[in-house]
Amino acid sequence: TDLLIRKLPFQRLVREIATEFKQEVRFQSQAVLALQEAAEAYLVSLFEDTNLCAIHAKRVTIMSKDLQLAKRIRGDRF
Repeated sequence: TDLLIRKLPFQRLVREIATEFKQEVRFQSQAVLALQEAAEAYLVSLFEDTNLCAIHAKRVTIMSKDLQLAKRIRGDRF
């Protein structure tokens, strides 16, 4: 499917985070693409669950407490 986040900003973010752990890090372009696809799939799924929590609370607007509840139900630690 099409990506939701532009490639270059995502690539910059990956490199920024990676340099916090090791200075000279290199990535194959396919590795960054795989990271982006996985990250987007996770976020889309999380926001779907977050929206369900808001709907259950009879709201149409998601709130941070919906996100926290969705993560807790899923067992996400991050």
